[in-house]
Amino acid sequence: MGRSSPNGAGRVLIEAGWIASPKKAYYVVANYEDNDGDPRELALAQEDLEETLNKGVVRALYDALNRRDAEAIQKILAADLEWWFHGPPSHQFLMRLLTGEQESNFRFVPHSISAFGPTVLAEGFDQSRSIAWVHAWTVADGIITQVREYFNTSLIVTRFGKRDQTDCSSSSIAAPLLCPSVWESSLPGRVGKSVPGLVLAI
Repeated sequence: MGRSSPNGAGRVLIEAGWIASPKKAYYVVANYEDNDGDPRELALAQEDLEETLNKGVVRALYDALNRRDAEAIQKILAADLEWWFHGPPSHQFLMRLLTGEQESNFRFVPHSISAFGPTVLAEGFDQSRSIAWVHAWTVADGIITQVREYFNTSLIVTRFGKRDQTDCSSSSIAAPLLCPSVWESSLPGRVGKSVPGLVLAI
């Protein structure tokens, strides 16, 4: 079921150099358990590794987008990519880039990239257009399967608690404990006007 990662040979380029593919890397970490013996540290190491790999996939996509490298983009995105968009229709720059519907000189340069398991959040700002944007990518086996786009929107991301998968919109007193805020967009304030706010539960 696994797919090869975007840079070929089952590897993903992460910042300073090459690291192993998820399966090989997980095997190395699993062997480390024999030396340490703490399954909690093993789980944390696996989660950190997954998030590092997923951020590398997203960085590779932005690099390919800004190079207009269609072949590299196709290797990173799932053929049946699920796409959500929140913002003015005139700001659908990513769709225009990927579909070739019309030329666009918009460049997605993320100011920050954060990962929470398979979800990778990237945020950027185009000062010349007074546009702040957030992408919430879902990465599985080195392939991006979903993207949620937010333009000039204040986004708060919450994470479901492990003990209960109840909807975070619930009015239950326990809801804030089970769905804590883990990330909040920081750039919409630069737009210079009031923007809508949304909550994304992952």
